[in-house]
Amino acid sequence: MRAAVLRDGHMVYRDDVPEPVPKAGQVLVAIRACGICGSDLHFADHGADVLSLTDRLGAGAFTGMDVDLSRDVFMGHEFSAEVLEAGPDTECAAPGTPVTSLPVLLSRTGVEPIVYSNSTMGGYAERMLLSAPLLLPIPNGLDLKHAALTEPMAVGLHAVNKSNIAPRETALVLGCGPIGIAIIAFLRARGVERIVASDFSPKRRELATMMGAHETLDAAQGSPFDTVKPTVVFEAIGVPGIIDDVLLRARPGSRLVVAGVCMEPDTFHPFFAIAKEISLQFCVAYSPEEFAESLRALAEGEIDVSPLITAEVSLDGVGAAFDDLADPERHCKILVTP
Repeated sequence: MRAAVLRDGHMVYRDDVPEPVPKAGQVLVAIRACGICGSDLHFADHGADVLSLTDRLGAGAFTGMDVDLSRDVFMGHEFSAEVLEAGPDTECAAPGTPVTSLPVLLSRTGVEPIVYSNSTMGGYAERMLLSAPLLLPIPNGLDLKHAALTEPMAVGLHAVNKSNIAPRETALVLGCGPIGIAIIAFLRARGVERIVASDFSPKRRELATMMGAHETLDAAQGSPFDTVKPTVVFEAIGVPGIIDDVLLRARPGSRLVVAGVCMEPDTFHPFFAIAKEISLQFCVAYSPEEFAESLRALAEGEIDVSPLITAEVSLDGVGAAFDDLADPERHCKILVTP
């Protein structure tokens, strides 16, 4: 079977990967599209750091993250697929049914995240295993390429839910990469009346407008807080120093939702937040209900994700796509279509 795997920090094409065989409760599916996630790019560059920090969280924090970087690593967790066959004594949708799923595989040994693994196949492959109880049929004839964005859009929905934002409150989104854009889209779907987005990239600011931002600001032209006094700030950049700057500049009583994943040590002055009674909320991923809600929003046309898809590559082009995504002026979301 064909697949793209992470080897020594680079994505490598293989045509000799063993075919996955479904066990009881599992389903073999054919991948139709898989988005390349920023977390995959980061893992390719800093996998050892990711695993070290995860290990420090202690047992049970991220079950199944025991990865050996000296061996090939399977990745790809933003996918849509079609059912091929079910494992023994397993009921599921009929072959040919378009589906997606939470990126988790259930087995007799426990829960195996479909994120980074030496053994559990991800979406950068022709076929993979999914758990029958977790399958979600893709409704309303939704384009399978669009359905692959259910997962990253659910991350944005989760951040919006954590903010408890009301329609009349002003939102400022810092960073217009895929997660920032997902936040903007769900803020607009929620009826938030003023959404301001800030980014250095003209292309990403244009995309933010297409996805629902009422106003965009060039981060190179100064602090966005000189222009807008938001009630809720969404940090979707993930680099050191951003949190401290927001706490310094935000107005009293505001809320900061941190959705950007910063993997480096960072510092901030608690005094800024204390003096202004700023609420600080960190968030990651989504709930199963939010994943399903994200799929529904896409399928019912509440959110159009087609502007996010800037390229498609086959499995032998994944390595080059990882390099291309470093340029925000060229790409937002590249899909792997086996």
